[in-house]
Amino acid sequence: MKKILLVEDNADIRENTGEILELAGYEVHTAENGKVGYQKALETNPDIIICDIMMPVLDGYGLLHLIQKNDQLKSIPFIFLTAKTERADFRKGMELGADDYLTKPFTDLELMNAIETRFKKREAEEEARVQGGGNGFSEDSLSLEKLLNDIAYHTYKKKQRVYAEGANPHYLFYIKSGKVRTYKINDAGKELTVGLYNAGEFFGYNALIENTVYKESAETIETCEIGSVRREDFEEVVSTNKETAAKFITLLAEKVTEKEEQMINLAYNSLRRRVADALMFLYRKYKAEENDNYLIQISREDLAHIAGTTTESLIRTISDFKSEQLIETDGSSIKVLNPKKLDTMFN
Repeated sequence: MKKILLVEDNADIRENTGEILELAGYEVHTAENGKVGYQKALETNPDIIICDIMMPVLDGYGLLHLIQKNDQLKSIPFIFLTAKTERADFRKGMELGADDYLTKPFTDLELMNAIETRFKKREAEEEARVQGGGNGFSEDSLSLEKLLNDIAYHTYKKKQRVYAEGANPHYLFYIKSGKVRTYKINDAGKELTVGLYNAGEFFGYNALIENTVYKESAETIETCEIGSVRREDFEEVVSTNKETAAKFITLLAEKVTEKEEQMINLAYNSLRRRVADALMFLYRKYKAEENDNYLIQISREDLAHIAGTTTESLIRTISDFKSEQLIETDGSSIKVLNPKKLDTMFN
């Protein structure tokens, strides 16, 4: 049975969250502040630590610092709990080395997904270490293709976070099946999708190449199979294989151009044009998958995040496009009927 240490000064949140975790089959240990939490961590050696930021005696930052300085505990995944109004606080926490965060109030599903994601990544790292003999993959004919053949793939549920903005990057991610979006959240809590990735594509490489923390978060749009290449192996293959290095330089250049166009679109274009551009962007992505009907499968909320508008405004615009026979809808599916007109829309 996996052990979880929950450090939270609010008694109601501590008891309710602990009960949820126990019902999910975990052995739960709790602490009311960071000082007690550190003592419990030494005693129980938990598989994961979930910790509030603002606490008396010793806060979450202090506990994370102590954990990272202890050789016995430093490899334990660490998840921060934070209120939405404490955005600067959780970014500081991620930069200090936390693995993930949850904003209060959070749902049972969000809590379980965050925990499962950490466990999957830890298992993937252990598998990679075993397969690579402890020093990455074998050096003979090292290539990106070899890395992808050797890594383990894990299933991620729909809307499951892969990594969080502000976290330190440890992996290059590859999508075997499904779709992933990257997004940013402003101080007011509004989301903007800044990247979309399909099966056969890599993501998370910007931070690895730039040697920075993640500047955006990533989550699945649908159920996905995702593999993770260890940072050390990615850096080795990029430094020794010119074709791989050129590939990622090209990907970086394409993403820069894509983001510049998105910023211009958001700054100067009308709502109709932004929604039309979002649909055409997705249309081209799905068309590349050789879907005969070119159906766009995406929630209205996610589509609104791409277009940079509210869900309500997006729904009204989609309804207008439908009445103008530019698109057809069936539930969450959208079929583009007149791509030429959508692509050249000016108002």
